[in-house]
Amino acid sequence: MNRITAREQQEQHGFSGLREVVYYNWPMYVAGCLAAGAGLAVSHRLSGPAARIARLGAAAAAGLLATSTAATWWVYDRSELQTFDWLDELLPAGPGEHLVVSAGLDETSRPLAARRPDHPQRVVDLYDRATMTEGSIRRARRRVPPVPGTLAGRPDRLPAATDSADTVLVVFAAHELRRAEDRRALFAEFARVLRPGGRLVLVEHLRDAANTAVYGPGARHFFSRRTWLGAAADAGLHPVAERRIAGLVTAFAFTQTDAPDRKDGTP
Repeated sequence: MNRITAREQQEQHGFSGLREVVYYNWPMYVAGCLAAGAGLAVSHRLSGPAARIARLGAAAAAGLLATSTAATWWVYDRSELQTFDWLDELLPAGPGEHLVVSAGLDETSRPLAARRPDHPQRVVDLYDRATMTEGSIRRARRRVPPVPGTLAGRPDRLPAATDSADTVLVVFAAHELRRAEDRRALFAEFARVLRPGGRLVLVEHLRDAANTAVYGPGARHFFSRRTWLGAAADAGLHPVAERRIAGLVTAFAFTQTDAPDRKDGTP
């Protein structure tokens, strides 16, 4: 099968580049610029230690803005995340009959369908206007509408039959469920719909040292590795593969604890 290039992936609505991320989160970038500018302006009106503190605050705000922008560019524009080549390590023979689960922004189904058109795909969107109230999600949803045929789902009820999927892929979506009970319900649903030996592929930024270093307080929006491993274990899923992407993104593959692992994506 011919491989498509990273540029072709992006044209088929692949992962957001820096421009898209800034659009989705522009209030945060404006706040960072204002904080840096205000600190610098205030420092000119002060003297001694107070002025130095104000200048340090301005430098910290500017530095965080620079590092987070550079990291976003590196991850979403320049890294292998765009090409989906990393998925081959987690699913050596492809996803088989697979379910793509998103939460307001689906950037996985189109490039994956283009990459593996011979593998049947269903798409589920968990977006809930009442609980997912962040402006970034609303802006992203307007920018990238769901693919035709996308099914609405809930964390405790995915529109898929039991043992009906070889693979479930949830990419930058599970962290949008901020309540622990919703995440537990969702992972239980993943375990239900997976066929014996099937795989769950979870892709997320983690609340770890690397992400905190470049995103600062913004990394609080992510969850720790322990959180995801715990949610999987509670659902009877255990990790069988793990892949770091661009130093800031982690891709996990899980399968049922009591089921033989199947790597070839076939029933």
